[in-house]
Amino acid sequence: AAGIHMAFAPVADVNVNPDNPVINTRSYGSDPASVSSRVVQFIAGARSAGLMTVVKHFPGHGDTETDSHLAMPVLGVDRLRMDEVELAPFRAAIEAGVDGVMTAHLAVPALDPWATLRPATLSPPILTHLLREELSFGGLVVTDALHMDGVKRHGRPGQVAVDAVLAGADILLMPPDEEAAIDAVVTAVRRGRISEARIDHSVRRVLAAKAVVGLTQG
Repeated sequence: AAGIHMAFAPVADVNVNPDNPVINTRSYGSDPASVSSRVVQFIAGARSAGLMTVVKHFPGHGDTETDSHLAMPVLGVDRLRMDEVELAPFRAAIEAGVDGVMTAHLAVPALDPWATLRPATLSPPILTHLLREELSFGGLVVTDALHMDGVKRHGRPGQVAVDAVLAGADILLMPPDEEAAIDAVVTAVRRGRISEARIDHSVRRVLAAKAVVGLTQG
């Protein structure tokens, strides 16, 4: 009714760390099964009113003690634990047909063993190999806000934007310098660092999402 077509919700983070300064009461709780159930219910309720949903913060921001608005958290758990806790609500959301997944500005060495820690937002192993290929997610991948310190310290605005696209993002949310981000992505395409086909895939996903809510109609 307000003209909002997409919610950056639900929060699928399992809040298992009592010292978490940023997720805490935003989470549905500390039990993966309970969080998964409520995430699915939120998606169904939103869909019943014509609202698209974006589950966040992939691959899981619940067990952190650092606010990614201020610095980059590091999630130091193994893959088995990720499967049992952090990834469970995201799997449930994908099975429920969630429209989008928002990335987290946190490093997960168990998922991305890159020598220099980098946030999931800029990680091909996390956004492409895990989310797209392993979890078979075909919807929109949206970055968390790129003006947050958890990601913007990893390069100039243009470089961060290019790295996010290369990692697998379709929508670059709130870059600190929009013009620099756009120019850098265009330059990367012209120089062949990002293929035109890669951009076309994202454009098709965006257009498909617009069609779902009727934005392609006059």
